[in-house]
Amino acid sequence: MNVQELYAAKKTTPAEAIRLVKNGDTIVVPTAVAEPPALLHALSEYRRDFLDVKVAQILAVRKFGYLDPTTAEHVRHSAYFFSGATRPGFREGVVDFTPSYFSEMPQLIDRGLMPADVVFTQVSPMDAHGYFSLGLAADYTMAAIRRARAVVIEVNPNIPYAFGNCHLHISQVAALVENDEPILEVGLPAIGPVQQAIGKYVADMIEDGSTLQIGYGGIPDAVVMQLTHKHDLGIHTEMIGDGILTLIESGAVTNRRKNYLPGKMVATFALGSKKLYNFLDRNPAFEMHPVDYTNDPYLAGQNDKLIAINATLEIDFLGQCGSESLGPLPYSGTGGQSDFVRAANRSKDGKAFIVLPSTAKDNTISRIVPTLTPGTHVSTSKNDINYVVTEYGVAQLRGKSAKQRCEALIGIAHPDFRPQLREAAKKMHLL
Repeated sequence: MNVQELYAAKKTTPAEAIRLVKNGDTIVVPTAVAEPPALLHALSEYRRDFLDVKVAQILAVRKFGYLDPTTAEHVRHSAYFFSGATRPGFREGVVDFTPSYFSEMPQLIDRGLMPADVVFTQVSPMDAHGYFSLGLAADYTMAAIRRARAVVIEVNPNIPYAFGNCHLHISQVAALVENDEPILEVGLPAIGPVQQAIGKYVADMIEDGSTLQIGYGGIPDAVVMQLTHKHDLGIHTEMIGDGILTLIESGAVTNRRKNYLPGKMVATFALGSKKLYNFLDRNPAFEMHPVDYTNDPYLAGQNDKLIAINATLEIDFLGQCGSESLGPLPYSGTGGQSDFVRAANRSKDGKAFIVLPSTAKDNTISRIVPTLTPGTHVSTSKNDINYVVTEYGVAQLRGKSAKQRCEALIGIAHPDFRPQLREAAKKMHLL
């Protein structure tokens, strides 16, 4: 059969496609808006027909019906990274959590340490050669496709056809369904005075010709908005969003001075507006790659002047970052923060920034603390952290003693908390 005949033979309904799932299977779903809604709605509708099925995913963006604590023995969620849709389930004891570095997930899947029995993913329409593009997320899904018993795709004309290592052939597909609903759009976060102040400190330290990795959030986007006057910036990132698109449209991004994959922007997933998704479609300046390529510290670190900008929730006097939990309760996940901090540290003239407001809960809590809250998940170690930025300045930590680190971090804490932080440091024999 030719590719068009194969396509027709494998086309079915969501209700029929999900019957490829067996009891005990783990279904791997890609990051965020690449999740296939028609398939997951069908799985939700018929969840009671299954037993002990897991849906494994980073950053679920919709609260599908299967996220139901009363039917968790049938279908439950396994989070690689939490979102608003999945946090409640963990607290109810019906959502599992699998921690890992984002960059290592494909390897864990390849080695069978993370199960991948079935893949559900959205893809672009098929090209003349029988290939679909995973244009919104290559992440760990390409590895899962290699490992899975069955690959089930949701073909959507709104998915961009991206270039890079993100393609799937019709011969690899067990079943496909069609869906033309618009891709979920995620707007830019709010940027206030604190975010703007932090963004200015970081932006002032970024030179022309730098290559950027920018995480999601108000502070990273505040940095982006203050880089539009820079020249010859490059993009090698985990997530491409509308903040980066704004920078591209300003002319600041050319990718000319990248010395690793020059002339190309690289990401492993996209999250933003329809305008962003349209920009990625068949754009020769952009490539979507699996996360073991984009986030590998050795590969990403081959970019000179690599700038990594990531946020944390809490940091202690030694520089340990708790970026993914509130005490013992998971809030997000490790993601690519550690990957890119290490990549920037490897990079010639690279800089890794950890950004955070100095306080939380209406200035009642300091985010700079003597020790992390008990049970906090340490995302990035004290040995990796370099620049820490609040609205009160920049603390540079690598190569510094414990005492010097402590002094520097207290110096960028909120002034109201500095006296008590100094007292705590003295009791810990750090000052």
